[in-house]
Amino acid sequence: MISAEDLVDLVRNYNPKTNAKLILAAYEYGLEMHEGQTRKSGEPYFSHPVAVAAILTEQQLDDATIVTALLHDTIEDTRSTYAEVKQRFGREVADLVDGVTKLTNLQLSSSETKQAENFRKLFMAMSKDLRVILVKLADRLHNMRTIRAMKPEKQVQKARETMDIFAPLAGRMGMQWMREELEDHAFRVLNPKGRDSIIRRFITLQRETGDVVQRITSDMRHELEKAGVEAEVFGRAKKPYSIWRKMQEKKIGFSRLSDIYGFRVITRSEKDCYGALGAIHQRWRAVPGRFKDYISQPKTNGYRSIHTTVSGRDGKRVEVQIRTREMHEVAETGVAAHWSYRDGVRAENRFAVDPAKWITSVTEQLDSEEDHDAFMEAVKLEMYSDKVFCFTPQGDVVKLPRGATPIDYAYAIHTRIGSKCVGAKVDGIRVPLWTRLKNGQSVEIIIAEGQAPQATWLDMATTGKAKASIRRALREANKERYAKLGHELARAAFEARGKKATDKVLEKAAATLRLEDTETLLARLGSAELTSSEVVEAVYPNLAIRDGGEIELKKAVVGLEHGQGFERARCCQPLPGERIVGLAHRGRGVAVHAIDCAALANHEDKPDRWLDLHWAEGKHPAVYTVSLDLTIGNDAGVLGRICTLIGETRANISDLNFIDRKPDYYRLMMDVDLRDAEHLHSLISNLEAESNVASVERRRDPALETVPGAASEAAE
Repeated sequence: MISAEDLVDLVRNYNPKTNAKLILAAYEYGLEMHEGQTRKSGEPYFSHPVAVAAILTEQQLDDATIVTALLHDTIEDTRSTYAEVKQRFGREVADLVDGVTKLTNLQLSSSETKQAENFRKLFMAMSKDLRVILVKLADRLHNMRTIRAMKPEKQVQKARETMDIFAPLAGRMGMQWMREELEDHAFRVLNPKGRDSIIRRFITLQRETGDVVQRITSDMRHELEKAGVEAEVFGRAKKPYSIWRKMQEKKIGFSRLSDIYGFRVITRSEKDCYGALGAIHQRWRAVPGRFKDYISQPKTNGYRSIHTTVSGRDGKRVEVQIRTREMHEVAETGVAAHWSYRDGVRAENRFAVDPAKWITSVTEQLDSEEDHDAFMEAVKLEMYSDKVFCFTPQGDVVKLPRGATPIDYAYAIHTRIGSKCVGAKVDGIRVPLWTRLKNGQSVEIIIAEGQAPQATWLDMATTGKAKASIRRALREANKERYAKLGHELARAAFEARGKKATDKVLEKAAATLRLEDTETLLARLGSAELTSSEVVEAVYPNLAIRDGGEIELKKAVVGLEHGQGFERARCCQPLPGERIVGLAHRGRGVAVHAIDCAALANHEDKPDRWLDLHWAEGKHPAVYTVSLDLTIGNDAGVLGRICTLIGETRANISDLNFIDRKPDYYRLMMDVDLRDAEHLHSLISNLEAESNVASVERRRDPALETVPGAASEAAE
């Protein structure tokens, strides 16, 4: 346990004018009040308040906050009273200790209604003096550092509460370092195997590649010196939970995660920030879409920094943050910067914002909320960024995932509202149904009795409820059309195996698959809820596994009229295994597009030209060209190794063009002939695993849309 004198020395390091007598008196009083009490670990209980106070000295906080930390459990756990604390240490400290006590007594893991009231009290207490929550966060941080002494079930409860409430709150208040540490401690409890797995992979990666952080840090310092920019450079690997969360969000493994390292550049002036940015971008290739300038557009909590992501050594992406020392202090301490001291006086930082303004704005909103549920939704609206909270015209809150559209909102209200949706108003303004909703918007759905769900809604919807409801409605509305397509698919599938899709055969298949009738069977087949292989296997089990050889190119697409030709659209280059749609061109045949092709938007007003198509089931030859946009390292033999790798996947390179040449990298466009979507996925996975491949993307360009036969006519 830190001694009283050592604690005073920690404060004197940043505040030589500290009231040492007050801190020593609080130390002695707290030690006396907690005498005989022990923690679960067996240590004297007072070691905890002292550790909390030490954490707050790292944020250079004022004397009143340090004293509050030393006394924060006295009113709750000892014979001490508010009146006695007020008499000995003054009303300011007594009010702060009382505020922390009230927060501690909140049951934040209870039922929803109780939790809503707890949150209301939490924010009310914070609105009086935000130092209360600073002490509470430091208290929670020390408890998480020593959580192993608790019972397993208590550990899980505290870890979940930390992950759901305290970590996001710390991040919202600008204390990102505390958020990361709280998340890491909670992650260690909630998913120890996941955390250990990531740490082991880091160790393996470091063994294979050496100290990447040190190498890149050295390179950055060298580039900044060449550019005449005076700056400090720090690098580190990201926290295990941050990596785990990114793996879950992107649904990828550790080996495919590129930006696992972060670097920070601290400059002397704002001008140097942009000079450093230029030097880094000249040396390394910037990743498009990964640049944010929070200096010219700071966050509401005062955060200022330039964020960019570049491709570093071996094509690995690294994140870089660039800011001045003054900006860095605010970024590190968040709202605590408002109370921090330097050389005995209140630190003057022109970028620090008054944290009470944010709390006041939140509490003003919350004061007007009488309903517990609405209150909770409003709190989460402020604290959580992965959700969108919208309001109905009546003021009710609707919770949706980020990226949700008015279609999702309508189905969240009621399935009937979603099915009859014809338009939407957001904050009183008419918007398209594909508009992405934002936090706090008021949404009104416009309905019409004659409306029915459209197939295009599936691409607009993001929630499972909306998608399932749309599919169900489309299946019923288009049963006849799907049955017709299903009959064609069944005919082709049975003929490919030397059989005929007679009424009796289809009735047998329907009975085996426990479907009501043949029409339902064909409709399910036409809507891709059943595969033709499943239908054939239902009647002829021994034929389902027979390999019928490769499918002829002219029979690759099912659903065309007799004698009707087709051509794959160059804009999206669809592959067998992907959902497709046909676009008829009079006298020229049918252009086959991927269902998500952007070029289809140009033909939304011509529904009579659209055709329901499917790829024929079976093995397709490797004749379908796909264009890949690759960025590779400029080293001897790299291109040869990549070509060999492509050959090993049984793919053929039909064309190759260099788009850009840099000292470190080449960017090239490569046409590869493939069998199907699975073949493409396998190829891209193999290329991404190659250390000299910085990036690989499938090219899709709506501007390349052509009508069937146009290419051959141009050649003539």
